[in-house]
Amino acid sequence: MQSKLSDIELIQQTLNGNQSAYADLVKRHQRFVFTLALRFAKSREDAEEIAQDCFIKAYRSLNTFQQQSKFSTWLYSIVYTTAMTFLRKKRVSTSSIDDDESYIQIAGKPSGYDEYNVEHKSRSYYLNQAIQQLLPDDATIITLFYKGEQSLEEIAQALGMEANTVKVKLFRARQRLKEKLERNLKNEVNELI
Repeated sequence: MQSKLSDIELIQQTLNGNQSAYADLVKRHQRFVFTLALRFAKSREDAEEIAQDCFIKAYRSLNTFQQQSKFSTWLYSIVYTTAMTFLRKKRVSTSSIDDDESYIQIAGKPSGYDEYNVEHKSRSYYLNQAIQQLLPDDATIITLFYKGEQSLEEIAQALGMEANTVKVKLFRARQRLKEKLERNLKNEVNELI
């Protein structure tokens, strides 16, 4: 089964002409690529466009992947550059308070109150909301470090920076995230962090 293969094995199969191997790579990484693109674009449609562009660029450049880092690190560097290019071209920043992603829906649940689940979703919602308010660079570093579980070195490689620079930027991004949370939640921030 393809999904049991490593990224490197899937890349080799893709380079040997197996198109379904690349489809497996896309399936494996599409959620995080989309999440990262959404951190930049702030709209679902733009994030989908960025993600699609990233996978097309990755496919066309797959033969240049030299395996000096993880495939995910290489792919996320493509996401970063593609998103930055997209944003430069777009330049118009709009934000809707009616965004479908802004609301948590707990519809269709059977009766019975699951306090932990609701609290966890609420925390997740407020953290994601605060991350979306950050500048794209801050949101990217926070997302790669915490959600992507990338090391400082991997983030540095993906973003074309020094590891120490990423460390400083991560520290500052955390501070700005805390400020956003404090502003959004006032006294509740201590429970979230």
